[in-house]
Amino acid sequence: MASPTDLRTADPVEVLRRVFGYDAFRGFQQEVIEHVVAGGDALVLMPTGGGKSLCYQIPALVRPGVAVVISPLIALMQDQVDALTAVGVRAGFLNSTQDPDARRRVEAAFVAGEIDLLYLAPEALGTRSAQALLDRGEIALFAIDEAHCVSQWGHDFRPDYLALSMLHERWPDVPRIALTATATSATRAEIATRLKLTDARHFVASFDRPNIQYRIVPKREPRKQLLALLRDEHPGDAGIVYCLSRASVDKTAEFLTANGIPALPYHAGLDAATRARNQQRFLREDGLVMVATIAFGMGIDKPDVRFVAHLDLPKSVEGYYQETGRAGRDGLPSTAWLAYGLQDVVQQRKMIETSEGDLAHRRNLAAHLDAMLALCETVRCRRAQLLDYFGERRTTECGNCDTCLNPPESWDGTVAAQKLLSTVFRLDRERNQRFGAGHCIDILLGRATDKVTQYGHDSLTVFGIGGELREAEWRGVVRQLLAEGLLAVEGDYGTLVLTDASAEVLGRRRTVMMRREPEKVAPSRAAKPRGSATVVAELSPAATAVFERLRSWRAATAKEQGVPAYVIFHDATLRQIATDAPASLAELSRVSGVGENKLAKYGEQILTVLADGAGPA
Repeated sequence: MASPTDLRTADPVEVLRRVFGYDAFRGFQQEVIEHVVAGGDALVLMPTGGGKSLCYQIPALVRPGVAVVISPLIALMQDQVDALTAVGVRAGFLNSTQDPDARRRVEAAFVAGEIDLLYLAPEALGTRSAQALLDRGEIALFAIDEAHCVSQWGHDFRPDYLALSMLHERWPDVPRIALTATATSATRAEIATRLKLTDARHFVASFDRPNIQYRIVPKREPRKQLLALLRDEHPGDAGIVYCLSRASVDKTAEFLTANGIPALPYHAGLDAATRARNQQRFLREDGLVMVATIAFGMGIDKPDVRFVAHLDLPKSVEGYYQETGRAGRDGLPSTAWLAYGLQDVVQQRKMIETSEGDLAHRRNLAAHLDAMLALCETVRCRRAQLLDYFGERRTTECGNCDTCLNPPESWDGTVAAQKLLSTVFRLDRERNQRFGAGHCIDILLGRATDKVTQYGHDSLTVFGIGGELREAEWRGVVRQLLAEGLLAVEGDYGTLVLTDASAEVLGRRRTVMMRREPEKVAPSRAAKPRGSATVVAELSPAATAVFERLRSWRAATAKEQGVPAYVIFHDATLRQIATDAPASLAELSRVSGVGENKLAKYGEQILTVLADGAGPA
């Protein structure tokens, strides 16, 4: 492996091949890299797993000086440094987890130019000591990772990011590259303004992740539905399950564990040591399920997450996209699964109404929720709807989402909507009473419950007029009316109230088309994802056996070194080795993901593993 100083004048393609083991760049990676190497500022939007890190790692090796990477992910800095060290790149970090001696060693290496990348948290960069340290060294570039954290309207806002505009003021000649996987055009403009990157060149990749299958199912018994998903489609796979509350996280993790699925909880209510331990186990062990609030996941570089499941409705499309994007970073088929029901809509609407902030803030939250509800209720291709949100038009169906694999019907729900709205109207205007969805449905279905008879609601003209629909279908009507703003909830008990738009339906001036859920939902492995060049073909039985031996070797090696398995090699690389069966170091060097350092470090071991399985059984 050449020393890092030998690479300072190297061509970026040569660095890509020698250090990282790849023959060609993807998308506009090379364009970004050449722009930053030349000293230009850049704002890069690229989906998770799209190769954002290379856009600053390679300039860090080519430009003179040390690249300073600003990352909010203190808990993951060690893993990021380990991954770079594994390919022969000199990297270090400074954060609050280090002892004084470790800090001094990294600081000295930075000043002496003996590292290539230095990771810092945004809050550290605001201190005088950190700024004075950076003044003593030569800075190659500033990389601002997770740049959407600067957006005050975003789902991951970090106040410390607002101070990063000082980079341009204090070090005006140092190029800056801001990177994120999630940003609408409005968020992108906010990033550019707040970070003073208004003159930066924008690079926006496709948001499409063709290897991920998007599925949204009606919520019935969500934990049991989740268990069926994991047993039927993802046995032994690593994955993430998102829940809205800490209590739900704990109960779901306990439920999965009790049913034979190894699961760990992660939320802010756990002590820091437990969170760190669970995160490290998830990264280092195979087949674990992390059940978490949205506090978990940003920056997680585990490539073999095969599914991301949501048991509660995300608050925004940005959050949903960011969270589901943690699946399938290796390009292999993965599932994004969401269980969604009426109570989700009621709960989210109530949270918005009671949230802190002014009217503009609540309207912004409502707009985010409306877009998420539109994604849930759409009868068109989910992927097309998702890409539309980010301003990317798709004219063909993807063939790898639930609405493509098993198209739902749409039906004219105008009369049903009028019946439901009339019930709410009569309770409110005639009786000066307000009730939740369940009571209104009981009235429509003609159920003389104790509560219905107690209030005399069995005498209303709407009593029993809704027998053409089942209870589950009526709940779908309520959910979709709430989603479209034709009905609203208020108060602690989620009572239903009319909106200004309700009059259009009651007055027969508006048609209401609704989604009817299909009876059966196709499993995620029923269709192959389309259009992903990185998806590896299914292995033959013989190659599968080799792949499993390589995985066992990798697991033992990773445990010995105390690093996540993917730091050694990604699954995609092991699959290609198992398929190609290289018989020499020269042949192994041609496998994607095997750079010079890893070839020198692991090459002979891999050839031994391959040879051990080549003889008679």
